[in-house]
Amino acid sequence: MTSSATQAQQKSVGTAYLLWFFFGIIGVHQFYLGKTGRGVSYIFTLGWLWIGLIIDLFTLPKQVQEANAKLGA
Repeated sequence: MTSSATQAQQKSVGTAYLLWFFFGIIGVHQFYLGKTGRGVSYIFTLGWLWIGLIIDLFTLPKQVQEANAKLGA
């Protein structure tokens, strides 16, 4: 039963990309990954003036992997 509870908490790359695509400018994908500070900064700077969004386009799978590693630790 513990493994299914852990599986439910794992973050999904697909979900992160969907949040990035539709709500990235306000940082919803960062909140999803547990990065509240970065999410708040995206709200006030419109995704670091879009530069942060472009960076996230390429680094999101690694960010999800790191978030899942934190859940396992």
